Amino acid sequence: MNFPFFLAKRITFVGQRTFSKLIVRVTIGALTLAIIAIILSVAILNGFKGGITDKQRGFFGDVIVTKYDLNSSYENTPLALDSTEINEIKQLPNVVNLYPFATKAGIMNVNGEVEGVLLKGIDKDYDQEYLSKTLLEGDTIDFIHDEDAENKILLSSYLCNRLHLKVGDEFLMYFIQEPIRKRKFKIQGVYSTNSDELDKIYVIGSLNLIRRLNNLGPNEAGGYEIRINNFALLDSTTRLVDETLPLELTATNVVEQLPDIFNWLNMLDMNDNIIFALMVIVAVINMISALLISILERSAMIGVLKALGMANKGIKKIFLYNSLYLIGYGLVLGNGIALAIYLFQRSTRFFKLDPSIYYIEYVPMFIHWYDVVLLNGALIVIALLTMFIPSMLISRISPIKTLQFK
Repeated sequence: MNFPFFLAKRITFVGQRTFSKLIVRVTIGALTLAIIAIILSVAILNGFKGGITDKQRGFFGDVIVTKYDLNSSYENTPLALDSTEINEIKQLPNVVNLYPFATKAGIMNVNGEVEGVLLKGIDKDYDQEYLSKTLLEGDTIDFIHDEDAENKILLSSYLCNRLHLKVGDEFLMYFIQEPIRKRKFKIQGVYSTNSDELDKIYVIGSLNLIRRLNNLGPNEAGGYEIRINNFALLDSTTRLVDETLPLELTATNVVEQLPDIFNWLNMLDMNDNIIFALMVIVAVINMISALLISILERSAMIGVLKALGMANKGIKKIFLYNSLYLIGYGLVLGNGIALAIYLFQRSTRFFKLDPSIYYIEYVPMFIHWYDVVLLNGALIVIALLTMFIPSMLISRISPIKTLQFK
């Protein structure tokens, strides 16, 4: 029979102590709040980073192939990959597909309002899944079945509100070149990414139209967007693509294209570390306090056990078992509440955000099961290690003095 474990159970479940009972409840409550705060903060940070990253990846692709030059304008120098080079890139590990695109600056003059925009041209092979998710009204452009697809365009809700436009409206866009050219467009859909950098600038249209405006060949484009499977391998995939390309072409990725946004996202990791450290400190302080009070309250019992010949090591085990119970109880409650909040928000998106500030309309949450296991394990190990400090008090308790004042 494990006597220390048996005695710890008696103390925990049967012992009638009035003062320490309140301390035990406070300790369990502190552990519960600590694990709730830690799990939800990690889930929110992961969800927030994932949401912002998916937004940028969806709009720009993961890896971008352009011509290597000093051109700093909105319009990239034209390039063309032959079928052999395209197939070679598609066969690289982690590459899902690649799509040609081009951009061209234009001016919208509608209802007395003037807006400078950047027309991003795509074709029938382009994956419009992300665009379809951002649509508020209308539909994506059907380049396969719609004969008038080259004159259709997707506009952001910001531009539609600014220029008093809606789905189905027509307007003229002017392209600054020699000579100045204009085209009539019909609004096919209205999208919103909740990102001012995208919504104020980009409109989506036909790649073939840009080819005609810029006198490009049927296979020429401003660049290629490459979609990858595992974003964690972005840097290595970018290097592989770059090594595959001809010398005059270069491959960059979305992180290099938008360093400010991704540096900001990386800085958010510090918030998680600070929350974890603070919550662990609060939990550990409460555990130490509870154990010290429990030891002092049961000093007479410790004296009796020592007088009967029980070693300090066995007595320490009693209180460590008791502490382990408190830790387990708090973690079970905390994990249950955190999981309930997590599932509730994932299914209802009840907690909202201001998209003009956070780029997302609701509080995003995402966490892997192994992250939850690691967080719980780390908290248990840290708490148990710190429990050895107050348990050292047991060796200083004299059985003669405790029994004398019993």
